[in-house]
Amino acid sequence: MLLLKEGSMPRVVHFEISANDPEKLATFYQSVFGWEITKWAGPQDYWLIKTGEPGTPGIDGGFFRPTEQFTATVNTIQVDDLDETVEKVKAAGGQTVTSKSIVPGVGYLIYCRDVEGTLFGLHQADARAGMG
Repeated sequence: MLLLKEGSMPRVVHFEISANDPEKLATFYQSVFGWEITKWAGPQDYWLIKTGEPGTPGIDGGFFRPTEQFTATVNTIQVDDLDETVEKVKAAGGQTVTSKSIVPGVGYLIYCRDVEGTLFGLHQADARAGMG
């Protein structure tokens, strides 16, 4: 558990994605992003997602089976090469929902759906985007 320093703002440190078929979804995210996904040994049907090494920017997360109260969350994932990642999404069975758009002074953004229809965003940082 992350301890906050006094006076600091709370930050997102974990994400969760609803999954009807966690094994299928794990294969998708592993093939697109190289994430490590393992079934949790605890009492709940839960899958842990490791997106990078400790101490590097980003957060880890998990898959859960949807319930009436808990369904899906949209998360945006930063990538180095948006176009290349979109091709990987399509090759793994996902689809794009929007066209690539410019967020002026921030970068490029596109929304996609994974193999179960979960919406997620892809962002490529570029401070020069749309500035000239």
